Amino acid sequence: MYARSVLVALRASLTAAILALPASAQTLELLGSMSLRAGPDMLGGLSAVEVAPGGLSMVFVSDRGAVMRAVVSRDAEGAIDTVQIGPAIELTGRGGNRGPWAARDSEGIAMAPDGRLFLSFEGDHRVASYNDQTGTEALPVPEMFAGLQPNSSLEALAIGPDGALYTLPERSGAMDRPFPLYRFDGVQWRDDWQIPRDGEFLPVGADFDDVGRFYLLERNFAGLFGFASRIRRFDIGPNGPEQGETLMQTRHGRFSNLEGLSIWRDAAGRIIGTMVSDDNFSPLLPTQLVEIYLPD
Repeated sequence: MYARSVLVALRASLTAAILALPASAQTLELLGSMSLRAGPDMLGGLSAVEVAPGGLSMVFVSDRGAVMRAVVSRDAEGAIDTVQIGPAIELTGRGGNRGPWAARDSEGIAMAPDGRLFLSFEGDHRVASYNDQTGTEALPVPEMFAGLQPNSSLEALAIGPDGALYTLPERSGAMDRPFPLYRFDGVQWRDDWQIPRDGEFLPVGADFDDVGRFYLLERNFAGLFGFASRIRRFDIGPNGPEQGETLMQTRHGRFSNLEGLSIWRDAAGRIIGTMVSDDNFSPLLPTQLVEIYLPD
């Protein structure tokens, strides 16, 4: 039980729903969705989520520079019943000081098999390891990060089966330009792999499944029509991502501003995609937690 933790509503929807999908995508079922309406002061701005094996605990990252751990209860069908969120732990900048907000704009999270956490930042373009007690410790920052666009850089972060960290920027710089997929093997960063850009969707979250496939959550914003979300999956070959397929594409307004993605298997062996939305600390946008079944 977390000190000062707050029981966050709320009953997840148990009714399976069909998402609006393009003809090329498979029909998917909604495991459940809920709005997080109470909790720590920094609950908003959730940009990333990581679900621990078994689905009974999660870690959230806020783009205001905070990490929050949560305990989850589920019903007999596996849908989320309640989420109990612990206190927000504020992050520091690269020098260990609190620094300006832009230096702590955390956007991506990845959890290693041993429980270690890594975070990506898009204000001060970098990736860092994270510990609740010692805070963040920056990994080497390559020159290739220097040219990334402000407020549009390292949105997504994932750990591959090889133990390498994978990250990519939100924007590629042109509609016909692929997204660079950076990877860090523990010694050096490489930028020779790419993710093809497809339409106006932009990357916001990423993860790997237990057989080494790469999942990319993307969004498209259409003003008053709201946000559309898409998940693409790629095999990873010797020359990088290949054989991409669209698993989910929602209509605009179906969900809020989904930014974080975590891929895991439930007790029945089904692949679950857990997503969280960024409310931009606006009363007009909800903070949503959405879970869907994905094809194997």
